[in-house]
Amino acid sequence: MASTTTAIIASAQTEGGRLLVRTGTPEQGPAGRPGYAGPVRLAILAVAAVLFAWDIQLSGYHAFYAETVRSMTESWKGFLFGSFDPGNSITIDKLPGFLWPQALSARIFGFHPWALTLPQVIEGVLSVAVLHRAVRRWAGENPALLAAGAFVLTPAIAGLFRTEVEDPAFTLLVLLAADATLRAAREARLRPLLAAGVWVGLSFQAKMLEAWAVLPALGLLYVASAPVVLRRRLAHLAVAGAVCVAVSASWVLLVTLTPARDRPYVDGTTNNSAVSQVVGYNFVTRFSGLGISARDTGSVSVLTMAGTAPAKASGRPQIRDTAAQWGKMLGPSLASQVGWLYPAAALAAVCGPAWRRGRPRTDPLRAGFVLWGAWVAVYFLVFSAGAVGGHTYYMGVVAVPLAALFGAGMVQFWRAWRCGGRARVWALPTAVVSTVVWSAGIAEQFPSFLPWLAPAAITLAAGALALLRLSCTGDDGKRRRMAVLGLGVGIVAMLLPSAAWASSVLHPAYGHSGMGSTGPVATKHHTVQHRPSPALISDPRAAVKSPDRTSLSKNQRRLLAYTRAHQDGATYLFATTSWRVASPYVLHSGAKVLPMGGFTGAVPTPTGSAFRHLVATGRLRYVVLGGPATAQGRSIAPWVRAHCAPVPHQTPALYRCSPPSATSRAPGGR
Repeated sequence: MASTTTAIIASAQTEGGRLLVRTGTPEQGPAGRPGYAGPVRLAILAVAAVLFAWDIQLSGYHAFYAETVRSMTESWKGFLFGSFDPGNSITIDKLPGFLWPQALSARIFGFHPWALTLPQVIEGVLSVAVLHRAVRRWAGENPALLAAGAFVLTPAIAGLFRTEVEDPAFTLLVLLAADATLRAAREARLRPLLAAGVWVGLSFQAKMLEAWAVLPALGLLYVASAPVVLRRRLAHLAVAGAVCVAVSASWVLLVTLTPARDRPYVDGTTNNSAVSQVVGYNFVTRFSGLGISARDTGSVSVLTMAGTAPAKASGRPQIRDTAAQWGKMLGPSLASQVGWLYPAAALAAVCGPAWRRGRPRTDPLRAGFVLWGAWVAVYFLVFSAGAVGGHTYYMGVVAVPLAALFGAGMVQFWRAWRCGGRARVWALPTAVVSTVVWSAGIAEQFPSFLPWLAPAAITLAAGALALLRLSCTGDDGKRRRMAVLGLGVGIVAMLLPSAAWASSVLHPAYGHSGMGSTGPVATKHHTVQHRPSPALISDPRAAVKSPDRTSLSKNQRRLLAYTRAHQDGATYLFATTSWRVASPYVLHSGAKVLPMGGFTGAVPTPTGSAFRHLVATGRLRYVVLGGPATAQGRSIAPWVRAHCAPVPHQTPALYRCSPPSATSRAPGGR
């Protein structure tokens, strides 16, 4: 890749803020692009496809999400509302938009692990293509190729698009929003700005309020650089913002306007409200480390199942806890997944706008640096303040601006080196040295994983500096050759650690982490180093051991056969006091099992009176007790043991509840 990247950048010069091709460079293609642009772009997309799809046939089922996809394939009602169970009793604890592609894929190809992973692979390849297009629109072909290559070789990206989580769809959609906003800002066009609002609104269906964190960067880009008067710019943003809000709120509004009896209960809430799920459960509770309480938002605590308590609302946090919280983006568990290019990207974010001082307000190159710099700054702040923990797939949205800044920044640094000057000439070697030293420091945190990595990167960086120094003497031809070679070696040195980490997905031990991570953080067969602190875990899925995902056990098959044979017209085969007990039956057979308590086990559904009514009307005849202790289970289990008859020879414990027993008072009944 070194020779390709050096050829790309060596052929670039700038005129009026746009990157063009120097006279005598390789043959140009369509629209004045260099002839190598198309093949290199295809090569990058091919590498992305290989990394994302490698061993896709060995994909596993994601705990909780895979069950929901199975239920979404059983009925269109379940598909629309994102029901966790085929009986449509309760939703997933997120908005279901990110699972719609997976459910459609499962309907087309059948319910297989690889069918659930395939949509994310496609979303990943499309994300690379959209990033390339967005950066090319902003800074030119060469920065676009560098950005796309850096993006693909980011470990969090290599792992992200192999998982069945929210962020693959989210990353693609916010990239589409950025591309549309860049197009809108260049000519002050309202239509692409409205499209950006639609894309952000759709990304809300995947990631909820986290999607809106991109709005400050997009709005700043447009208001700062669109070639139209301020009043018109603000009006355009207001209209696009209204479109964004309307699309964002569409599913929440649908659930709110649908009578509760005609839809599943909204998981994560105590009041069956989609607003509470979005605002309280999936947003406010993520900042409990700051002492913020979601007690009055109608949500349950996301930490209930993790066995940890939320932070106290009063009192100063310990200094060490504060440092861990605000420094976690720089810590080894996250920096090893997304942070290899931090120094180069930071230098580009500073030098890019600074070097364009004195240009017109509408200068597109400066505006783009502002866009990507603001983007990474906002998400750095959000993730530092909120709970992230081991969820490295959150980092996809951070990898986007880092890659864009790296691509455009390196071209700017190269031009500064070639043009000379007392201050700017140092940007290129500074970027190389700082990035390689930082990368070596990260690699040294994992000494047993690729121990040659840090020495190799340092050696390459030293060689790059030597070649750049040699380019300062001799005739013009020699100087240019040395400079181009030094640049290529420097880029290889900077990308090598990240690429090595990303390529670990090709190894069976690191290929399917479930959390979007690669390298030793994701290993299954080696000692996990620098495991995230439980205090930083934002979602208890990271701390809960998943049930057996392969098939039903002998006892489970016997219980399923018995309840089906004796269902007697009941709506549900049986109820369970935990989603984890219900999980294998939903996953492998699509059985209509009633999971009580939702994901956390603390959701008040069904209530005692509702449970009694289900039994009294014959809609529920069997209850399975056992499994993880949950608040709802502790409420229901005593009544079941007192009023229902145990079924012999069944494991786990199965009870038959006949309608006459419903005359007794159920727990929590009114």
